[in-house]
Amino acid sequence: MGFHEVRFPTNLSFGSIGGPERRTEIVTLVNGFEERNSLWAHSRRRYDAGVALRSLDDIQALLAFFEARRGQLYGFRWKDWADYRSCPATASPGPKDQPLGIGDGISREFALVKTYRSGSEQYVRPVAKPVAGSVKVAVAGAVLVEGAGFSVDETRGLVTLAAAPAEGAAVTAGFEFDVPVRFDTDRIQISMASFQAGEVPSVPVMEVRV
Repeated sequence: MGFHEVRFPTNLSFGSIGGPERRTEIVTLVNGFEERNSLWAHSRRRYDAGVALRSLDDIQALLAFFEARRGQLYGFRWKDWADYRSCPATASPGPKDQPLGIGDGISREFALVKTYRSGSEQYVRPVAKPVAGSVKVAVAGAVLVEGAGFSVDETRGLVTLAAAPAEGAAVTAGFEFDVPVRFDTDRIQISMASFQAGEVPSVPVMEVRV
């Protein structure tokens, strides 16, 4: 799959609408009960990039970005302003935010994830596009230094430790991240008369698996 490691302009994504969606199959039985089955292991996010357009310069920036991605052909990074950190929205990422795994004395590579909890239930979301320079890592509570203690593959969301953590040592991380997306259309229709009257074009964007 073609993917450009470039972020959609954040001033245009700020104010956009969107969020996660699930695909659930529901069958109503003759007795009135339901059988429900989740068809997707992970949610998929959708956004509308057109909502945040405020000026003619914004339209020009959108068109340039759309043409450079060849419409739906190439994916790109998207900052979800409602959910882009490993920590609560009002905090700053720290090295102990998210559990990545437990050391076995051999493994050095760990995938970044974000865990969502509600009561006794939780969902673990893979994070494939961390923001460069934002990843902080700790092993058994000891903070590591990027470059000396660990490296990050920002294109796949993988952390490689310089030394395998001891058996039973908890590996944790904090970070900012983007959502891998693509345009969900090959056509953008803009009427300047409508835009100046307050009507903005719809520019759908959807998350892709990477």
